Amino acid sequence: MEDLATRLCWKLVNKEGYIAIWQKPLNNTCYVSRDEGIQPPLCDANDDPDDVWYVPLKACITQLPENGFGRNLTKWPERLHISPDRLEVAPVDAYVAKKELFVAEQNYNRFLVESYWHGLGWKRQHFRNVMDMRAGFGGFATALVDLRVDCWVMNVVPVSGPNTLPVIYDRGLIGVVHDWCEPFDTYPRTYDLLYASGLYSIEEKRCNITDILLEMDRIMRPGAHAYIRDTRAVIAKIEVVAKAIGWTTRTFDTEEGPYASRKILGCEKMLSHS
Repeated sequence: MEDLATRLCWKLVNKEGYIAIWQKPLNNTCYVSRDEGIQPPLCDANDDPDDVWYVPLKACITQLPENGFGRNLTKWPERLHISPDRLEVAPVDAYVAKKELFVAEQNYNRFLVESYWHGLGWKRQHFRNVMDMRAGFGGFATALVDLRVDCWVMNVVPVSGPNTLPVIYDRGLIGVVHDWCEPFDTYPRTYDLLYASGLYSIEEKRCNITDILLEMDRIMRPGAHAYIRDTRAVIAKIEVVAKAIGWTTRTFDTEEGPYASRKILGCEKMLSHS
């Protein structure tokens, strides 16, 4: 292990008994100065380190970005609200600057979460394990942190959209890339709250929404809640399936009022399906 760590350019920070702590280098100096032919080799320059879905593993070392992206980070918790450098290379189509989009998403999610907190009764709930099923830049999780909600949030970036996971990581949050047409890799009955904003109107073009709802039911604890924000037509379809699964449902107006094109569907998984 020590030989491999040396070839990976890891620095031994501390060792005690059978426990060792290594540190990854901050730049590429060690990587490029290794002897020729040493294993494992450096990855090909054309490899995309952010391409993570259905990509075979390669026994090679990915070099650090020469521009310092992902390295020069602000300390926590300030980094939550500062747009990271990697935002500039995020594959997001926008009519406005990405930093403006980042701030707009953050402010919008803060407004939504505060309205959910007071208007939908989230303040009375005890959410510990939370998932944002279409996380964007992580604004939903950031809003929960700002409200000092005692929970952790799994930010899921769907493969059907742009890969914003590097931005989420640089904000100090956790997350994964996932295809919602497939099972989510977690134990059953894990989450207290699932939040899906605009997810189903996108994924229904790729797979059956019933399959996604059944997967949500699998990973929700008895008594857990799901809040789905989407178009009226999609909400109507989801509510039929949700009731068939055994959830109790309630439809809410969005902040745009009763005649808006979008609705919020609140669902609760019952303690039993009897």
